[in-house]
Amino acid sequence: MSGGVDSSATAALLIEQGYDVIGITLKLWPQDCVNRAEDKCCGPQAVTDARSVCDKLDVPYYLVDESADFQKHVIQYFADEYKAGRTPNPCVMCNQNLKFGRLIDRADQLGADFIATGHFARIERVSAERPLTRPSDTLSPSGGEGRGEGVRYLLKRGRDLRKDQSYFLFSLRQDQLARAIFPLGEKTKSDTREVARHCNLKTADKEESMEICFVPDNNYGGFLQSANLVQKQRGDIVDLHGHVLGKHDGIAFYTIGQRKGLGITTSKPVYVVELDAENNRVVVGDDSALDRDEFIADRCNWHPFDKLTEPIEVTAKIRYNHPGAAATVMPLDNNRVKVKLHTPQRAITPGQAAVFYQDDLVVGGGWITR
Repeated sequence: MSGGVDSSATAALLIEQGYDVIGITLKLWPQDCVNRAEDKCCGPQAVTDARSVCDKLDVPYYLVDESADFQKHVIQYFADEYKAGRTPNPCVMCNQNLKFGRLIDRADQLGADFIATGHFARIERVSAERPLTRPSDTLSPSGGEGRGEGVRYLLKRGRDLRKDQSYFLFSLRQDQLARAIFPLGEKTKSDTREVARHCNLKTADKEESMEICFVPDNNYGGFLQSANLVQKQRGDIVDLHGHVLGKHDGIAFYTIGQRKGLGITTSKPVYVVELDAENNRVVVGDDSALDRDEFIADRCNWHPFDKLTEPIEVTAKIRYNHPGAAATVMPLDNNRVKVKLHTPQRAITPGQAAVFYQDDLVVGGGWITR
């Protein structure tokens, strides 16, 4: 429970559906949240609001310190990716390792069967009487409750496509999906607020946060420096032909597609088109240089089947706010795929997640490589 309206409404809906509910807030940020954003992350106001909701709903509430794992699996990853010339997606890693990793461990300690979050996404339980290895394999609906062998869990978009968060959940494994419940999957954001108002919860009209929780001002470079995770490292800014145009303070402070803040003067607008970590160079080019029609993704995770063995047609999202583009995904070795986009896309960024859809179904996804 983050202290926001979504997790508050989730708790209320679970009680209405007959579940025994326990509220948990994960204290993730290891430093004083008050100095960053008093009502964000695991700050005092967020904890107070979550506790107030649990009091109102008459359910137990726990504040659990998971800051060490958050530092290791999210913040250090965040810094390491930027230093390697990639743009990280910390929300995916937090879901994978904390919310559906450590939180499942806490559920086991408390004797809870499931964990529930306020994500706008859906899970469908289907039967799989034989191993699924091909995209052409079929699945049939499965009756009954609980978890067991011969069952497959499919991840789908939330009904409210404006709030759909399935992109951030693509890396969840089958055993994690088996323990997850998303009560808001069939709801809209306005439905969610109405649930909270009906229960007289103080979070009903609380403003939602769109920033990364531990960088509430969106100043990633400032955060990396203030937390002593990245030091300045001077290098060259070069054009596509290798001509030096200026200097930079470190590739960690740049991302693909960036135009502002380059500190160089050119006759026409230029954008960051590559971050060369090996040579500590920022490569810039004109707008057209950002367009690409293919890329490689590694560390892939699949939901309807265990392994991709033949090409498959999908809609590929190359970042969360990307509308998606038609693509052919072809299997490679070592859990990698080649993604051929039917139409070139702008600013395909190493380090970001590429998530593959067929209509509402999340087929799977992977991480964009250089």
